[in-house]
Amino acid sequence: MAKKLILLAGLLLAQPVAAQPVAAPYTWVTLGTMGGPMPRPGRNEPANLLVRAGEAHLIDTGDGAMTEMADAGADYPDLRTIWISHIHFDHLGGLYAVLGLRLQTRTVRPLTIYGPPGMKEIVAGLIAAMRPSARSGFGIPGEVPIDPATNINVVELDDGAVVKLDAFTVRVATNTHYSFTPGSPEEHIYRSLSYRFDLPGRSIIYTGDTGPSEKVTQLAKGADMLVTEMIDLDNTLAQMDRRVRHISPEEKAHMAEHLTRHHLSTQAIGEMAARAGVGKVVVTHIAGGAVQGADATYRDQIGRLFKGPVVIAKDMERF
Repeated sequence: MAKKLILLAGLLLAQPVAAQPVAAPYTWVTLGTMGGPMPRPGRNEPANLLVRAGEAHLIDTGDGAMTEMADAGADYPDLRTIWISHIHFDHLGGLYAVLGLRLQTRTVRPLTIYGPPGMKEIVAGLIAAMRPSARSGFGIPGEVPIDPATNINVVELDDGAVVKLDAFTVRVATNTHYSFTPGSPEEHIYRSLSYRFDLPGRSIIYTGDTGPSEKVTQLAKGADMLVTEMIDLDNTLAQMDRRVRHISPEEKAHMAEHLTRHHLSTQAIGEMAARAGVGKVVVTHIAGGAVQGADATYRDQIGRLFKGPVVIAKDMERF
């Protein structure tokens, strides 16, 4: 009897174990790569897509984000989350269209919008603006309208927040896109956020808009890919002189200070990437860039300090 039990146990151990299904990897798509707010042909405003079969996540929603999401092959009902880095219009101008399409297609799957303080007020305002259209519906007598707020959840985040979803974890750091006095009411209310997406098999950090920042550098430590903003300062200031002549000298000085202090030069990107030890740099939100023939110059300047691969992204590139 004992021999039979031993033989049976051996046969069971020898049976092949059924392979567990491996989840498809996520792809990062640069939907819009132009730093706003000025429009430029050939590049859309800042938006990115994290996508795999049956699941989509938008990271910033500049104008045109929904069209670009469709161009990327993502199915709108698969949208699960939206991550807004900060409340400048070039990063959320397309959010109204995202919510409007949800209303028009009567999509009621849960959608969570993450972002800095102020997002609840913004989303509430957008939903309020949708209500007249929601009440009119398709213009059919007796139609029952739906509430545009159905299953929309807004979560405001701050420095050090950690969000754990089913398939990945997101870590948050405040950055230096604003320079309000520490401890002031403005500094407490207005935040610009950087996000680290720790995915199955790799990690991606998205700087959003920021100047040089030790917190962002630490958040990026060991990441496989750094998706970073960039400013071509000389070109941006030259464009400002040409295109916003109507503003006062004081307003122009504030704008110039913002552009100089609150964005990343190619040198700053190279320093951050090297110190953080990232595997690859993808440059997007190219403020003042998209100059003919400039990509090689930007890569060379970043490469003086960071020795890994550098990509100056275009719209609809996949990583």
